Amino acid sequence: MPKVRVNSFAVSLDGYAAGPQQSLENPLGVRGPELFEWFFTTQVFGQMHGAGGGSTGVDNDWARRGFENVGAWILGRNMFGPVRGAWPDDSWKGWWGEEPPYHVPAFVLTHHGRPSIEMKGGTTFHFVTDGIHAALDRARQAAGDKDVRIGGGVATVRQYLQARLIDELHLAVRPILMGSGENLFAGLNMAELGYRCTQHDPTELALHVVMHKDS
Repeated sequence: MPKVRVNSFAVSLDGYAAGPQQSLENPLGVRGPELFEWFFTTQVFGQMHGAGGGSTGVDNDWARRGFENVGAWILGRNMFGPVRGAWPDDSWKGWWGEEPPYHVPAFVLTHHGRPSIEMKGGTTFHFVTDGIHAALDRARQAAGDKDVRIGGGVATVRQYLQARLIDELHLAVRPILMGSGENLFAGLNMAELGYRCTQHDPTELALHVVMHKDS
C-alpha cells in the first residue's frame, strides 16, 4: 500500500532541522549545511550533481532509499525558494537549476498561486493554495501506486506530523548542537500522536532513526 514518507531529514541533537536566517546565500539557514554533512559525502549526492565518487556505505544506502518508489513530492514554500509573499514574477524556479532532483510531480504549499512549471528531467512544480490536505490528495493522485515523499521544510513536516498523515519518518540525527533555527519537535508529543521508533542505524556522521505511525 502506498505510504506518505519523510526521508533523509537531518536534525541536530537538540532538535533543529534548519538553521536561522534562511536566505539566497544561506538556503539551509546559518550553519544549516552542517546538518547534511552525512549526505554530502555520499555517492547519491555526487550523482545528483553530475560528479563521480562519494561513499557507498550505510549513509549512501539511506540516501538512495529515500528516492525509491516515490511518485510525487510535497514541498513547503521555503524549501522551494527564498521569495516571500506574492510572487513578483515567474523567474524563480527553485534552488536546483534547470533539472531538479525530483523527476516526478512536486506540489508546493503556498498562499500565493502561480502557474505550474515544467522542468527538465520530469519534474513539474504545482503550487497549492488550499492547504496540506489538498496538496496530499493531489500528490496521491499523481503518485498512483507509488509513495508520496514530504520533502520539507520543517514547518511542512510538522504540519503533516500534527495531522498524523505521515506513515514513515526517517531522521538522520547529526551529533551536533545548533542552539537555534527551526525545531522539528517543539510542541509536538510524538508518542501521543502515535509514533514509535522501529529502527536505528548508527554511522560515523549520523544516527539513522525510523519512526512509524501506529495503525
